[in-house]
Amino acid sequence: MGITDKTRKLIWGKSGNRCAMCRHVLCIDATTEDDESIIGDECHIISNKENGPRFDIYYPDDKIDTYENLILLCRIHHKQVDDQYSTYTTEILKKIKENHEEWVTKQLDKKSEISPEIRIKRIPQNIPKYLKRITLGKEIFSIVDGAETFQFDNDELLNEKEVKTVGEFLDIVKDWGDLGPELDPSYRVDINYRLTNLIKELDEIGFWVFGAREKQKLIANGQETNWSTGIILVLRKSNSQISKINASDNF
Repeated sequence: MGITDKTRKLIWGKSGNRCAMCRHVLCIDATTEDDESIIGDECHIISNKENGPRFDIYYPDDKIDTYENLILLCRIHHKQVDDQYSTYTTEILKKIKENHEEWVTKQLDKKSEISPEIRIKRIPQNIPKYLKRITLGKEIFSIVDGAETFQFDNDELLNEKEVKTVGEFLDIVKDWGDLGPELDPSYRVDINYRLTNLIKELDEIGFWVFGAREKQKLIANGQETNWSTGIILVLRKSNSQISKINASDNF
């Protein structure tokens, strides 16, 4: 049947021209020399090919190219979810899509409102003195699960292997940090296992992972509410700051 113009308008409009995973803009402006560039794909959640990612023999053929079975992704994350289809299942991709479209709606709604005065207040006694070295996936979850925001950083990367391994690790931490409270126990066990293996891979190429959870306060219109940030750093073992990393520093 193919994807109709109406379906394309729906998926691009509801996604706000952004990847549902990294939220990068997917239409690049024209230059003085070239036309605009589109770096986004309308990706099938369930493939109609028997050997395709997330193929479901019972899924109706006439639903394959509908809005419900499509998610807008950048080309990097399109390849990732299709290569790692056991991790990015049908249910997980639908949840990522739903969360992203809710985020787009909230961002657009904010434009029409008078923004309240909002700031984050750090509590000196809650700032971790040191970031603990992390060796297990479940330790990552204890830091990012339910956190309102994340602070990720890493040492400079020198080759493609480092970029791929560190990038994959941080992408998964962010994705499952966003979805953590809604994950089924079986998915949580699987992701903990994958994160543990990635931490081992990082160790093999010369990196250690550090992290902590910081309790803060969100102040809006004079009202204070609890707020927390999950801090994850990927540093080279040779980093001279490892023995004295303080969460109050800027990374």
